[in-house]
Amino acid sequence: MPGLVLADRAPAETTSAPIPEPAPAELVRAYRTMVFARAMDERCLTLQRQGRIGFYVPLQGQEAAQVGSASALRPEDWIFPAYRELAVALVRGIPIQLLIDQFFGSGGDELKGRQMPNHYGYRRFNFVTASSPVGTQISQAVGTALAARYRREPILTIAYFGDGTTSSNDFHAGLNLAGVFQTPTIFFCQNNQWAISLPRERQTHSTTLAVKAEAYGLPGVVVDGTDFRAVYAAVAAARQRALGGGGPTLIEAQVYRLGPHSTSDDPKRYRTDEELNAWKARDPLARFKLELMDAKLLNEDQDHALWEAARQEIARAVAQTEATPPVPPLSFFDDVYAVVPPALQEERRSLEQLLAAGTVRP
Repeated sequence: MPGLVLADRAPAETTSAPIPEPAPAELVRAYRTMVFARAMDERCLTLQRQGRIGFYVPLQGQEAAQVGSASALRPEDWIFPAYRELAVALVRGIPIQLLIDQFFGSGGDELKGRQMPNHYGYRRFNFVTASSPVGTQISQAVGTALAARYRREPILTIAYFGDGTTSSNDFHAGLNLAGVFQTPTIFFCQNNQWAISLPRERQTHSTTLAVKAEAYGLPGVVVDGTDFRAVYAAVAAARQRALGGGGPTLIEAQVYRLGPHSTSDDPKRYRTDEELNAWKARDPLARFKLELMDAKLLNEDQDHALWEAARQEIARAVAQTEATPPVPPLSFFDDVYAVVPPALQEERRSLEQLLAAGTVRP
């Protein structure tokens, strides 16, 4: 591809304008999104324990990192999530009903039940479908940014991942390619201290995860992931730098996963209550709430109303999902071929006949 030569890239040195502070209304909106994310998290964990959904990946403790980062993006930017980015999806505007439908795999699921629960993606929101293998989204984000620049589209891509992913092949390959071609990409690492049951100090001897960027000629930034404002400022600055021709940035948001890695995990087997309680004292929701109350942007009655509204909206979405018929069996044949081959057409007709005869049930 002749357009992808090094001489074609923008210079690395750019002049940065000051990053504006979020307006008061934006701060309140961000807190509301964090509340909705926490309320959905609590409900979805309960739904899985009740056997009503099959699997869930919680994000408790990482709300400020996710809402702060996503709030600094623009709708035209492409998001490449891992499988824990519920709050990012809410900031992007993906409806709660759509998410709940996907968790259940009901007839309202636009992915038609073909993905694991919590592995959603929607093209119209520039939100790429998550994958279970760690790190695959990193190379995809770099490739998309490279293609966008080749087509002269002024967009940014951002890849979300955890601390364990920094030990994956895709992390190193992706950052190396981004550094070579200076792609407009943000690598957003949520260092939640545990890669399932492996602690951060057993993963790497690096002083930080952000310092790994130096090997690829990128800036690495460490930020307090429990601080909404700090995360917002870091991502906004990285976005400005990238779109100004300054290339990619690795951001390490230091957070803590308050819940299990997933509903298949028991964190009591590998971490102590003392460690958990120390990080609970830094709960990003409690911190942000106090900041807003000190600024007279929130009071206890308003906070209570936010939680009630969130829980009621989620309950309505769950009820609607459970009242929705399952995914139609014949949808199994859709969206695979532009022109359906004869053999698949015959299989579809055969299934139609079996369904009509009652030999098989939906």
